[in-house]
Amino acid sequence: MTLMTPPPVDPEEDEMLVLHSDLTATEEPQPMEGVAPTEAANTVDAPVVDDPPSARRVLIFPKGNNVDHLSMYLDVADSSTLPYGWSRYAQFSLAVINQIHNKFTMRKDTQHQFNARESDWGFTSFMPLSELYDPSRGYLLNDTCIVEADVTVRRVVDYWSHDSKKETGYVGLKNQGATCYMNSLLQTLYHIPYFRKAVYHMPTTENDMPSGSIPLALQSLFYKLQYSDTSVATKELTKSFGWDTYDSFMQHDVQELNRVLCEKLEDKMKDAKKGVLFIDFPPVLQLQLKRFEYDFMRDTMVKINDRYEFPLQLDLDREDGKYLSPQADRSVRNLYTLHSVLVHSGGVHGGHYYAYIRPTLSDQWFKFDDERVTKEDIKRALDEQYGGEEELPQANPGFNNSPFKFTKYSNAYMLVYIRESDKEKIICNVDEKDIAEHLRIRLKKEQEEKEQKRKEKAEAHLYTIIKVARDGDLHEQIGKYIYFDLVDHDKVHSFRIQKQTSFALFKEEVAKELGIPVQHQRFWLWAKRQNHTYRPNRPLTPQEEAQSVGHLREVSNKANNAELKLFLEVEVGQFHMMEVLELSHNNPQSVFPAILMGELQCKARYVGRLFVKGTGKPIEILSKLNELAGFGREEELELFEEIKFEPNVMCEHIDKKLTFRGSQLEDGDIICFQKALHVESTETCRYPDVPSFLEYVHNRQVVRFRSLEKPKEDEFSLELSKLNNYDDVVERVASHLNLDDPSKIRLTSHNCYSQQPKPQPIKYRGVEHLSDMLAHYNQTSDILYYEVLDIPLPELQGLKTLKVAFHHATKDEVVIHTIRLPKQSTVGDVINDLKTKVELSHKDAELRLLEVFYHKIYKAFLSSNLPPYMQIFPLNEKIENINDQYWTLRAEEIPEEEKDLDSQDRLIHVYHFMKDTAQNQQVQNFGEPFFLVIREGETLADVKIRIQKKLQVPDEEFSKWKFAFLSLGRPTYLQDSDIVSSRFQRRDVYGAWEQYLGLEHSDNTPKRSYAANQTSNLCIKHSPADIWKGLDT
Repeated sequence: MTLMTPPPVDPEEDEMLVLHSDLTATEEPQPMEGVAPTEAANTVDAPVVDDPPSARRVLIFPKGNNVDHLSMYLDVADSSTLPYGWSRYAQFSLAVINQIHNKFTMRKDTQHQFNARESDWGFTSFMPLSELYDPSRGYLLNDTCIVEADVTVRRVVDYWSHDSKKETGYVGLKNQGATCYMNSLLQTLYHIPYFRKAVYHMPTTENDMPSGSIPLALQSLFYKLQYSDTSVATKELTKSFGWDTYDSFMQHDVQELNRVLCEKLEDKMKDAKKGVLFIDFPPVLQLQLKRFEYDFMRDTMVKINDRYEFPLQLDLDREDGKYLSPQADRSVRNLYTLHSVLVHSGGVHGGHYYAYIRPTLSDQWFKFDDERVTKEDIKRALDEQYGGEEELPQANPGFNNSPFKFTKYSNAYMLVYIRESDKEKIICNVDEKDIAEHLRIRLKKEQEEKEQKRKEKAEAHLYTIIKVARDGDLHEQIGKYIYFDLVDHDKVHSFRIQKQTSFALFKEEVAKELGIPVQHQRFWLWAKRQNHTYRPNRPLTPQEEAQSVGHLREVSNKANNAELKLFLEVEVGQFHMMEVLELSHNNPQSVFPAILMGELQCKARYVGRLFVKGTGKPIEILSKLNELAGFGREEELELFEEIKFEPNVMCEHIDKKLTFRGSQLEDGDIICFQKALHVESTETCRYPDVPSFLEYVHNRQVVRFRSLEKPKEDEFSLELSKLNNYDDVVERVASHLNLDDPSKIRLTSHNCYSQQPKPQPIKYRGVEHLSDMLAHYNQTSDILYYEVLDIPLPELQGLKTLKVAFHHATKDEVVIHTIRLPKQSTVGDVINDLKTKVELSHKDAELRLLEVFYHKIYKAFLSSNLPPYMQIFPLNEKIENINDQYWTLRAEEIPEEEKDLDSQDRLIHVYHFMKDTAQNQQVQNFGEPFFLVIREGETLADVKIRIQKKLQVPDEEFSKWKFAFLSLGRPTYLQDSDIVSSRFQRRDVYGAWEQYLGLEHSDNTPKRSYAANQTSNLCIKHSPADIWKGLDT
């Protein structure tokens, strides 16, 4: 494989391509697969380096760096020879060029601080090797792969030293993970003062909560942007949208966000009333440049990076008001001035958003890039955001070599204009009198609380947090919030105590706050055991209680945690919660407490604590346990010890006749007990004993099921176990759906990142447990998608399903058939199956199967009784090798003229095409391709007659067509007198797809929905006059 890279560029240029084809990596590169910058420092607008850069190269692993993906990294080649402490910050993109369609070029962007320790950075999983090495995809043609790198090197700037408020008078917005798209929009809206004032005037009350009210959250955000000295957080606003933390790490659609936000705010500034012409225009005009669109061919979103120049002033009255309807008010002057330019840098799958704004419409522009605000000139805000291509200077000007061009992936996607006649009204003064009093009071209080928290944080080293758990906490939490261990320490009472405070004074604070006299308090230390459980370990000694709380925390907390966790035992007296045998501090070995859990009736409850002697036996406390649980005194009990629960539950039976010490029961151990079950009871109980119940609790999982046809809607939920196997899960689903045969259920896992079903369903018994079905990388979902099949899944998995479009030879129709055959079947089997389903023009007609991709024929499978030289791809090829996810499979009868080819005849490809003016006149194919027999010595004029007859194109339309010979996408136009056969290689086979006769004309193809390709036995008809237009697949 040849790797082609563009020539290096003058190192003094701002944008530079620095490439080498060295394929040897000397050290393990570090991958980076982010969708957006994760640190503000990574998006600094540092000055461009003007001193000579170091040598750079691209490290490429054509077979993958221990993965089944192409791996690519940018590397500082002379890292070892650079001065000590060298460092360079670079923004760069790596791309593999699609040589068929440039818009499908695979490109990824990132940035990195290069230094001696991290001298290379890039992508371990750049693109699947299956896509790279598939010639039909366009990335590897003629054994050549073109790699492109776009590198901008900037000096290291101390990001945190930049004071945006001091330097510009404005503050930025914090990025929650991938919210730069939202930040750029919010800054644009905020800097329209009329909009800001409208937001301040929206009705809110002191009882509203920002997390539940978009207007209040936006009022709060705008207030902080106006009066804060540091960058502002957006968490309250995103919570008011109903987003969780994960949503904040997903890039949403900016246009949709803008629309929803304005709707929620009752659309204070109306858009224009639109039709074919405009009745009027708004004072503030937002123009969406539609940089992102859906590509129906690839079934995916693509970004349009074409050049689009936009003016500083926009006159919508020009050319005698051609945009206005006759009913429009012509007295209003529609002259607009540019206010904001919102920019996207990167590709459709990731990148970065920021905005250039001039808040007062002065000549000074500002760049709002998350937390950072900087001053910019008009060239940065306008000229550099047009998009399109940039031409690099020739490496060797003396030679006649063509300049290298590369696509600029940073470009404007939204513009905001303000009408000159409304400028004074829109760019108005907004001060505190525009803010409701309750809002000012609330925000002032929030600011004071924030300052108090900041002060507490600054003084945190002077204090100790003591968390005190009591019996009441255990009663409340066990069986409700927790089932393992004893208590959630984050839900118990906590005290913030100065470290120098004596423990005796702390006990007085406890007495004051909890109402428990000091003499009735006894505190126990918690201990984290080796099996990662927490248990009350021992009571504090008098010597320990004489120490300060800070010293006690340090000596008792080996994990160096800032918190001190204690269990408060309330001793005998009116404050005692239950009968407890007294424990002497002088002889702690003789007795110890055991925490007891109640009976299992598909639930658990805490019943209290007991002190027992280590030499005693469990059989001696059975009556007491029955009393605590409210059972009859003589009830027979089974006892178990809860030992641990991670990674697996360990709960063992206790021999009631052994001593506590003999059973290795220690201070703080948990005894679980239940009524003894008889044999017949165990057969009817789902969880007959404590261990099985705890196992169930530990692994239970509520799964939300959605129909694959409605992937956004929860249909039903089932409580399952993470240990359920494949059969368990589908049986439960089938039972819920009242389906007799569970094997007809097919499940698909959930992609936690895209919030969509994964592309491939779960194979029959392809995973071991439910937990495997819900896992997605390092995340766990609670969603599964289901579908009901017409045949059992094991049977279906042994079959290959193909959708074949049959083009009738004499009727103007296309019928799509679903062919389902065993995977070991051949193409010949498919053709034979088709013959039983389609209507042939005559009984001896032979069929061929074509693989069509992007309106070109790449493969042809022919009938077996044809001459061997015509069977380009053998009929015994296995159908499991056919990937109809991308190919369109077309079946058609073989014309008689193709069966009787003379030795001088040519069988060539004929494709429709046009030139895309937005893509530098790049050839774009469309419509249905076909084969044509070319006779020796036949002129273009003769061929045209046959083509017009074949396609039934009207004379007037056909006269506009041009004909060209195309090789590797480059057209050579033909004259009527040209001998067509001389242009093509002498092949008696179905010629290569890269050489074809091109029919250039406009694309008048009748569009049809993607769903048409998904329908079995779909019949598509068209009039004879439209046959030449083909069908847009």
